Amino acid sequence: MAFTQIIKFSIKPEFNDAFTTALSVNKNGVAQEPGNLEMRLYRDNANPNLFFAYDRWQDEAALASHMQQPYTKELLALAEQAQDKPIEVFTVNDTQPAPVALKAANPEDPLFNIFFIFKIKPGSREKLIQQFEKHITHTRTEDGCLLFDLYTVEGDDETLVVYEHWRKESDVWEKHFKQPYAMETGKLMEEYVIGELEQYMNFVTAL
Repeated sequence: MAFTQIIKFSIKPEFNDAFTTALSVNKNGVAQEPGNLEMRLYRDNANPNLFFAYDRWQDEAALASHMQQPYTKELLALAEQAQDKPIEVFTVNDTQPAPVALKAANPEDPLFNIFFIFKIKPGSREKLIQQFEKHITHTRTEDGCLLFDLYTVEGDDETLVVYEHWRKESDVWEKHFKQPYAMETGKLMEEYVIGELEQYMNFVTAL
């Protein structure tokens, strides 16, 4: 069973270059690990010192092996020294429809990627998951959508994660959110998400 993590790093500005390099070294090492299914790295568009890692592994044993690699230990040692805030690790579980491969972008696509990690009101989890099952099925048929996944968070019934890739930003604001199923989801989100939706959105660029 696949084992997936989303990791959030907030780094002091003076460590930005060193940390970016360490992430790249780690990713190159991971590419040689047989237990790794995917690793994607991102920098936040609004805050250059905020980084995200999306890691998907064959199982927990593959991740445990990764944690023992020298490049991983070096990255974590640097992160401990460089962090502006504690590292946030979200161990996430697939929902239905299950995650699928990232579609290939066109060379001219500017790309628009989102991590949306949001808090929800008690008792609303299953209603939102049920709505997202329909939402995701339709969204993945949109030409501008390259990836759209929903995850639950292990040990936290009041947090959900939406992870998205789009060809361009206008595909989200001008097309996707005007679809009937997206408007239906939006109404539920306004009712069940704690606080303003915008506070949970991170727009990111792949490293």
